[in-house]
Amino acid sequence: MFSRWIQLSACLQILSACSALNSQNVDRRSALQQAVALGGATLLTPSTPALATSDISPIATLSDGTKFPLASFGLQIYSDDTAYKLTLTALETGYRNFFASVLAGNQRGFAKAVKDSGIPRKDLFICGSVVSNRASGFANAKRDTTTGWKRNMDAFGAGNIDYLDQIMLDYPGPDCESVLGQWEAFEEMHKQGLTKTLAVSNFSPKQLDCVLEKCSVAPVVNQLPYSVAYHPGNSVEENNKRGVLVQAWAPLGGSLGGRFSSSMKGTCAQIGKKYNKSFAQVALRWIVQSGASFNTQSKKQEHFKEDLEIFDFELTPEEMNTLGSLA
Repeated sequence: MFSRWIQLSACLQILSACSALNSQNVDRRSALQQAVALGGATLLTPSTPALATSDISPIATLSDGTKFPLASFGLQIYSDDTAYKLTLTALETGYRNFFASVLAGNQRGFAKAVKDSGIPRKDLFICGSVVSNRASGFANAKRDTTTGWKRNMDAFGAGNIDYLDQIMLDYPGPDCESVLGQWEAFEEMHKQGLTKTLAVSNFSPKQLDCVLEKCSVAPVVNQLPYSVAYHPGNSVEENNKRGVLVQAWAPLGGSLGGRFSSSMKGTCAQIGKKYNKSFAQVALRWIVQSGASFNTQSKKQEHFKEDLEIFDFELTPEEMNTLGSLA
């Protein structure tokens, strides 16, 4: 599926609007629960192959040289059994990048699916996460973050996964000193060879700068709510200044990722007719052409497949501007 390996210089970074997200003390688990309750976005099925080719490779090169598939499957809140089945479906469809958040509560089911799939571990990019943002002060934050990454490794061990490609700090602590405690715990995990790269989520530029000014190992990804329906500020540009790739969560709307109104969907669908693509494919394509990656979800194989089929067409500058003006 990924036959073209044109390197994407994807050193990108952080969202100033994320500070608003953080100041509201938003719990991502609650956000995930809201998304589950809404049932996710409705996808339209294209009838024929795309008409154009794309200059964007499905594989990004992060600022540390790591290869990173732009399309990631993010597990949501459901049982380990459901996580097992959906992970196998995603693997069969072609996904190789996975975000198994601790907040979803099903890392063991995911890990068992990876083991049973027979796909070599080296062919996968697996990211876990730690939530320790309520710990205040350097020592407390470091302690809770260390406990968190150890729990990740224990859960992933159910599938004989003994290292991660990435560990993500789901939320920043209440102040810079606490964030530095969180980060030192991550750097120790990295030093032990248990994770290859480090990442953050929901970090503002100021919070990222707190890390960058003192760290030995820099974050390479910042996962943010980012979509056609919600992209406040110059998030991609701010990330780019700091060498961090934006990974969109809720890329098709829902929760804090913004709601796609019927008008927004209609505009995306109308543009998609030119390329025989669905509204969802156009919305995802807008994200990658904006210089970001995305973390998607589904429970149907046809939707898994559809979300990957966005690298064979290219939106015009006018179409990009039209979509960018919808929020």
